[in-house]
Amino acid sequence: MFFLITGGARSGKSTLAVNIGRSHLGKVIFIATAPNLDDDMSERIKRHQLERPEWETIEEECEILSHLKRGKSGDLLIVDCITLWVSNLLFHGKTEKEIIDAAIEIGQVARTSPCAFVMVTNEVGMGIHPETDLGREYRDLLGKVNQILVKESTKALFVISGRVMNLQNFSDIDDFTFQQGISS
Repeated sequence: MFFLITGGARSGKSTLAVNIGRSHLGKVIFIATAPNLDDDMSERIKRHQLERPEWETIEEECEILSHLKRGKSGDLLIVDCITLWVSNLLFHGKTEKEIIDAAIEIGQVARTSPCAFVMVTNEVGMGIHPETDLGREYRDLLGKVNQILVKESTKALFVISGRVMNLQNFSDIDDFTFQQGISS
């Protein structure tokens, strides 16, 4: 089982991931990707740590793949979040191709692993058009990474204002639209 949770900032994505973790009967491993760069991030990290039960937590900004591969049957691995992981990789000089290749591998591991996954990511393509080249590059790259992971996921959820919507595959929408057109 691989859940991908997306949505805007402060929409309730992390809360949903933690709630899924709390309902899991087996071992939960939490992989946190937030870099501790300043006082604000330090406070956010502390707040998130207090919100989580006493799970094993791995603080890893970039090299999450090896941690994902160690999950066993019955385990749940929560990654919070892909958004910061992509940002961290860009900051450390990784190319778009390297990041896309890593996302493909992460998606394949999550889809074929004996353990369950919940990954959190932001939908950044619905906001203001970034003014800088780097901002546009990041938005576009994260959009590609999100599409890769959603395609590999068992279930994709969109969180907005604390509410959850199921996301459907293009093929499901096409079939639905086609069927509706025939019966109308």
